[in-house]
Amino acid sequence: MSKKVFVGMSGGVDSSVTAALLVREGYDVTGVYMKNWSKDLPGFTCPWQEDYQDAKRVAVQLGIDFKMYDFEAEYRSRVVDYMVAGYQAGITPNPDIMCNQEVKFKLFLEAALADGADMIATGHYARSQDGQLLTGIDANKDQSYFLYRVTSDALSKSLMPIGGYEKPRVRELAQEMKLSTATKKDSQGICFVGKVGIKDFLLAELGPQPFGAIVDQNGVTIGEHDGALFYTIGQRHGLDVGGGLPYYVVGKDMTKNEVYVTTDLQDTRLWRRELQLGVLHWINDAPADGQKLQVRTRYRAPLVTCQLSFNQDQLTLQLSEEVRAITPGQSAVLYDGDRVVGGGIVL
Repeated sequence: MSKKVFVGMSGGVDSSVTAALLVREGYDVTGVYMKNWSKDLPGFTCPWQEDYQDAKRVAVQLGIDFKMYDFEAEYRSRVVDYMVAGYQAGITPNPDIMCNQEVKFKLFLEAALADGADMIATGHYARSQDGQLLTGIDANKDQSYFLYRVTSDALSKSLMPIGGYEKPRVRELAQEMKLSTATKKDSQGICFVGKVGIKDFLLAELGPQPFGAIVDQNGVTIGEHDGALFYTIGQRHGLDVGGGLPYYVVGKDMTKNEVYVTTDLQDTRLWRRELQLGVLHWINDAPADGQKLQVRTRYRAPLVTCQLSFNQDQLTLQLSEEVRAITPGQSAVLYDGDRVVGGGIVL
């Protein structure tokens, strides 16, 4: 008997091709639309109904069962509230990583297994192999960075068929299979990422924030910000200060409500050769103290060699070269070749 696979279908081309490939490979496929967010925001209508219909259309084309799981309440508490609390604390969290950890590879997996599935599948550009996470074949689209907090157990029950393809080939497959989403633009995912800027989203959630001083590298107040939580390390745009040389955010003090900037691109606060990680997560076995691996300090950042040094539940990374704009709250993900070892949150 063929294995039952529940495919997370978002209404986009990647998850449509994922479902189609699994049907072609002989799996017993059910499409599932995860309703995580439906709230409209100022100047933006959440397209969840349109995405749901697009996913359903593809399911009908493929002749597979289709259903919707409503995770909106859990998504709010586990992803959105986490993100908002992070910004309020002065760090820059990553909601996509939390969504994968808490929703797609936990809630969805649990609900699918309880519903009779043997496995789940997603349209991620990464590869799951024997409970290990490997990078996607397409280096430009590789999404393994966002998946480093998924467990080995969840990966052993997950399929990621398009991780073995280049993105242009996925588009071609969609057209060859005459899928109704073949020409649909790539979605921006959740409503408040992409079309709705993070600042607009936080304003809608929290309301206007107290104004405060923008202070340069000489300790001089050069302008006023409209909420320290909106600013992130390395940010250049949206500061609205001075002509002349561009300013870069190098720090902030949430207690004093001050944002610190510099015009000096070599400012030591912009560059790090060492960083500390907390809230560590290892997919398989934890690496050894003193081991050398590669680290990615943000999505699409180049890999940098690093040496690991453990101190109880924290990890120090000594980098082989200086890295710019390492941001508290973001994730640093460790790789051993094309295998994702795990990682943690930048302190």
